Amino acid sequence: MSIFTKAAVAIVTPFHENDLSVNYDAFAELIDFQIENGTDAIVVCGSTGEAATMTEQEHLDVCKFCIDYTKKRVPVIAGSGSNCTQTAINLSREIAEYGADGLLVIHPYYNKATQKGLVKHFSMIAEQSKGCPIILYNVPGRTGGNIAPETVAQLVKEVPNIVGIKEASGDIGQIVKLMTLTDGNIDLYSGNDDQVVPLMSMGGLGVISVVSNIAPRAVHDMCDKFLNGDVAGAAKIQRETYGLFENLFSEVNPIPVKKAVNLMGFNAGPLRMPLTEMEDAHAKKLEEAMRSFGLIK
Repeated sequence: MSIFTKAAVAIVTPFHENDLSVNYDAFAELIDFQIENGTDAIVVCGSTGEAATMTEQEHLDVCKFCIDYTKKRVPVIAGSGSNCTQTAINLSREIAEYGADGLLVIHPYYNKATQKGLVKHFSMIAEQSKGCPIILYNVPGRTGGNIAPETVAQLVKEVPNIVGIKEASGDIGQIVKLMTLTDGNIDLYSGNDDQVVPLMSMGGLGVISVVSNIAPRAVHDMCDKFLNGDVAGAAKIQRETYGLFENLFSEVNPIPVKKAVNLMGFNAGPLRMPLTEMEDAHAKKLEEAMRSFGLIK
């Protein structure tokens, strides 16, 4: 069984203005907003959640809060990857004990492991994750390395709880090869909001979405329409949300999306360094796109 289908939100982490500690009251509001507006799963402590700026204890605390507060209303998938294999094992094992429905494990950044090293890295994490389902995360633009289709096929064949991949390489040819080598026996999710329908046409189950932070219903509906045979309807929403996507990635994620969440009246708070606030010109265009989509007045 798949961990989820359709649209999962890569949720932002709200911080207090004064000391940049996690604002759990605001986080609870964001979780409720997502569930009430059709999000099919929540991905916590990913890139969009600024997990890279958290201490290991903060990371664990945020994941536990999300799991406990969500109370199985929708699946919770927790980011638990690291460029240090032992750190990733520690995070994955602990978060699995909290009751996560799945783990999102990124390609180890900076170290740039070989494909042989990746097989060992992901296998070791999976073995220590108490059977919790794992979604690999391939995002070469952030990590400096690519999980080759052959590597994914080997892992899916040899490691029972490696069940899916979030593909954000942007390389459609690679994704076609991946689905060919696995014979489609992998849960494929788009990691790019502008490629959801194309990936679903190759057997994808949905998206782990940044846009869902502000337009969860639209992203859910896009995936739902596709899976129910309304490809034209899904493609229409893909086109309609492109303006949001374009502006949410006018600067490094999650700079724009956190600005957008604040513009909608949620208290997402500031960013943690080294991320800085959005440039005024970009912020103005983002606000215009949100207004045009009916998200703000």
